[in-house]
Amino acid sequence: MRWFRGLFILWIVFRFGLDELVLSNFRHPFLRGFTRVLTLGRRLEAPRGQRLRQALESLGPIFVKFGQVLSTRRDLLAPDIADELALLQDRVPPFDSAVAVATIERVLGVPVDEVFADFERKPVASASIAQVHFATIRQGRHAGREVAIKVLRPNMLPVIEKDLSLMRLMAAWVEKLSADGKRLKPREVVAEFDKHLHDELDLLREASSAAQLRRNMADLDLVLIPEMFWDFCRTEVLVMERMHGVPINQIEGLRQAGVDIPKLARDGVTIFFTQVFRDGFFHADMHPGNIQVSLAPETFGRYISLDFGIVGTLTEFDKEYLAQNFTAFFRRDYKRVAELHIESGWVPKDTRVDELEASIRAVCEPYFDRPLKEISLGLVLMRLFQTSRRFNVEIQPQLVLLQKTLLNIEGLGRQLDPELDLWSTAKPFLERWMDQQIGPAKLWAQIKAEAPQYAKLLPTLPRLLQGYLQQRSPDLQRELAELRHAQGRTHRLLQSAILVVLGFALGGMATVWLMGALRPIL
Repeated sequence: MRWFRGLFILWIVFRFGLDELVLSNFRHPFLRGFTRVLTLGRRLEAPRGQRLRQALESLGPIFVKFGQVLSTRRDLLAPDIADELALLQDRVPPFDSAVAVATIERVLGVPVDEVFADFERKPVASASIAQVHFATIRQGRHAGREVAIKVLRPNMLPVIEKDLSLMRLMAAWVEKLSADGKRLKPREVVAEFDKHLHDELDLLREASSAAQLRRNMADLDLVLIPEMFWDFCRTEVLVMERMHGVPINQIEGLRQAGVDIPKLARDGVTIFFTQVFRDGFFHADMHPGNIQVSLAPETFGRYISLDFGIVGTLTEFDKEYLAQNFTAFFRRDYKRVAELHIESGWVPKDTRVDELEASIRAVCEPYFDRPLKEISLGLVLMRLFQTSRRFNVEIQPQLVLLQKTLLNIEGLGRQLDPELDLWSTAKPFLERWMDQQIGPAKLWAQIKAEAPQYAKLLPTLPRLLQGYLQQRSPDLQRELAELRHAQGRTHRLLQSAILVVLGFALGGMATVWLMGALRPIL
């Protein structure tokens, strides 16, 4: 029951001292004192981030997933809490394989043994949302292909809705009782988690994201992305190509197999920046659990990407904004960075450019005095977000996801190669991309892209103009009528003037002629 679940959550909050995270900010002295009396005798030696992580793990898989999503919002969290939440992993017992089989048969409409051979009843992976089984396609155009079958946990939606309603209630309490409540935007964070969680419940969405990434990366020859078998993909079941590789965090095993580890680190950076700055569509959950390395002779040393439940997208505006920011940043033009924040509308228009410029300089300038290999782009971006908070900057969700993924890539790259110089690897790529985005090449590409549209539009312009004139507003019609009336009056006056002038001219000519004719007589 909901009230019982609520009491259990409240007990976990007190048990792990989560109230202490905001206790000093409680506006109500009575509530502060009552909470301390109620929790008298508990031991809170563990750091606050660790206690928060343990509490979320005790509350179950939905709260674990919430902590994972929350860990991406480093613009809102203290570093120690964000680092601890990043350690959360889905350690969830698998559900009964008979239930998985029943789900597959229900959504496909046929017995599982008719579709798949060698279906492994024991799951190879289990998480909060789904679990995975291996099998082989039995017949049809994909017969003999090895596949991984991802199956949603049963009855997830009611459980999720109950926990989400409690999270919304808790977020409202935090916003009301904590002085930092409005700044932390707890209700917005829960709404963001709500969207993220419901997206993960649609496996067709994940399959389509994987297919898009596979097409985008096809010409790069650095990463393998499993093929989706659409004949068997549904909202609750996803069937993809089975991938064979070694987890990327098994570095010693990869080194013994002959993989060039420094090159692997550089390739990871190239893959990420290609997805972000060329395609504007990137795998946003690139932690070691979702990345393997192929040891097959034909694809030796390539990345293998898995789990596409979280992807990030960037619009052309986002990419242009990032391009100009990176250009200004590399030139140490902090004033231009500040102006871009204001021009984009992320900062109130009345923000003083010089104050924002000074804050950005304080964040960025120290990094330029360090060796390039010690500079963290993700950390710089995170500190910029945190500094911008005092200027009421509205951090865009897609850029937060980008920053989180950049931190993942940097951490992974430096785990592979401590000497990895991320900037030296990324800067030529970024400069080449920025030349394509800002300059004649970009203008010509846009003209070529729009040319077919212009070709279709030009022949229709006379008809569109005629239609516009026929449907012009009454005010315009009245003005045009008045103009025509004035024009007619002017025309008539001009005609009268011309007639008068002609009359005078003819009269004068007649007078001259008559006087010439009468002169002999006179």
